[in-house]
Amino acid sequence: MSDALLAAALLAVDPAGTGGAAVRGPWGPARDDWLAALTALLPEGTPLRRLPPGVTDDRLLGGLDLAATLRARRPVVERGLLAEADGGIVLVPMAERLSPASVARLTATLDTGSVVVERDGIAARHPARLAVVAFDEGIGEDERLAPPLVDRLAFAIDLAAGEADDPGAGLAWSRDGVAAARDSLAEVTADEAVATALCETATALGIASIRAPLLALRVARAHAALRGATRIDEGDAAVAARLVLAPRATRLPAEEPPREDAPPQETASPPQADDSTNDSNDSMDDSGDDSTNESGDSMPGEPPPLADLVLAAARAAIPPHLLASLRASSVAASRPSPAAGRAGAPKRGTGRGRAVGTRAGRPDGRARLNVLETLRAAAPWQGLRGATDPRTGRLEIRADDFRLTRVKQRTASTTIFVVDASGSAALSRLAEAKGAVELLLADCYVRRDEVALIAFRGTAAEVVVPPTRSLVRAKRCLAGLPGGGATPLAAAIDLAGAMARAVVRKGQSANVVFLTDGKANMTRAGRPGSAEAEREAGAAARLFRAGGSTALVVDTSPRPRPQSEQLAREMGARYLPLPYAGSHELSSAIQASTRQS
Repeated sequence: MSDALLAAALLAVDPAGTGGAAVRGPWGPARDDWLAALTALLPEGTPLRRLPPGVTDDRLLGGLDLAATLRARRPVVERGLLAEADGGIVLVPMAERLSPASVARLTATLDTGSVVVERDGIAARHPARLAVVAFDEGIGEDERLAPPLVDRLAFAIDLAAGEADDPGAGLAWSRDGVAAARDSLAEVTADEAVATALCETATALGIASIRAPLLALRVARAHAALRGATRIDEGDAAVAARLVLAPRATRLPAEEPPREDAPPQETASPPQADDSTNDSNDSMDDSGDDSTNESGDSMPGEPPPLADLVLAAARAAIPPHLLASLRASSVAASRPSPAAGRAGAPKRGTGRGRAVGTRAGRPDGRARLNVLETLRAAAPWQGLRGATDPRTGRLEIRADDFRLTRVKQRTASTTIFVVDASGSAALSRLAEAKGAVELLLADCYVRRDEVALIAFRGTAAEVVVPPTRSLVRAKRCLAGLPGGGATPLAAAIDLAGAMARAVVRKGQSANVVFLTDGKANMTRAGRPGSAEAEREAGAAARLFRAGGSTALVVDTSPRPRPQSEQLAREMGARYLPLPYAGSHELSSAIQASTRQS
């Protein structure tokens, strides 16, 4: 909790410079205490704005105030939430559920320090130098903040286990002290060695973004100003590395035991022969200190280089479980939202489609104003408002009267069948699988779905039927599908994933159905071998899962195999074992499972 309170103090010193904080943990006493500590250190009157879930662009960025415009009979521009928070902080609850559009608005504002409004016939620019406190309330590793937003926030605070700490123990700063630090922040300078040490530390920790050392440098300046100094020293850099760089680490810094073996024997005698020469060389060549001190123990009395101190501080702050959680969260963050997985899936937020009613709301770029229903909603209140003019019939329209048209649009869907035609499948369930696919093809024809057929056998997978609505062609190709040979499962998963991504790029939803016994024994290179083939199939399944397509794995082996269930789990697909079912039962089970997905 002490580091969390220190981050709150540094954030209060330079809100716009540090960008803000990502606070992970459920709503509870620890989070309330941390937010209260941050608020107590901010100047009186600092804007604090809470970003509501599902905020619209006109409320977030600003735009045309329609109700005021109707009353004034001239365009009236209202400021958005981000412009209102200029010089303050925006609090974002449930930030892990922010839409990509809202994340883009926030990151653009953090980058430019302003809000540009060009809509509804108006053009305006409002200053918005602010910080963002994003509360991450996700339960598992699948729910994380968007990486572009995290990249722009200096601090990453985990309050999941902070309830046991005393929240007031580490609060050693007052509002006046933070205000004095804020006034002297512009006078704090940094040496080139500090910036170099922070960049080297970021590289050693596997941090690719250049924003991380920049934010660390700003945090170091704020820490120096907080303790009343005008120059950043090694302690300030170490604090910045601990608070900013360590939570972003993607690997542990490499140990350097080889430097302690051979180089010490080479550098042990020269100091005894000519100490004055070495001392003068060390004082004249600062760039050689790092290598000399790290490679040997010739000068035990000298302090370690600044880069080593900063790296040691960052290494000590990396928790043991961080790297494993980072690997899991990176996979989850790169995974797009899955499609509905069935034909005619509703598509939201397009503004197109069949009207299905109205709802109350404010007009924006995503919904159309229903004028007739708006007038109907406003008509019963005209007597109470006293705004009806008998001569002109003018009505008073308020924001509560606005009615927006609700629409529903269904997207096209493509079902991709991946059929195992290898020798093991041909001996057991290939006939039933063909019959089930034929029944599913008929169902797809009724729903006007496109279908595609991929078969894999021997050394490769091939597209038997590209996406089409021709049921006759698909049936003819399926009936003539031969069986026999090895099982190149990895090649089939790669081909199905590529086709699914191509379907999604066309604006359609893709649903992939695998019918296989899961016995991979052929590698991508055409080499037989069960162990290597299964490893490649697992890697291909994880890559398929990252694509975000909805999938179903039907185990067509006579007995359910754990390998097939493991494959479905790695693929992020539903697993359906059908050891003793005919084509009709198989088709019904696939349809039911697809609707549930």
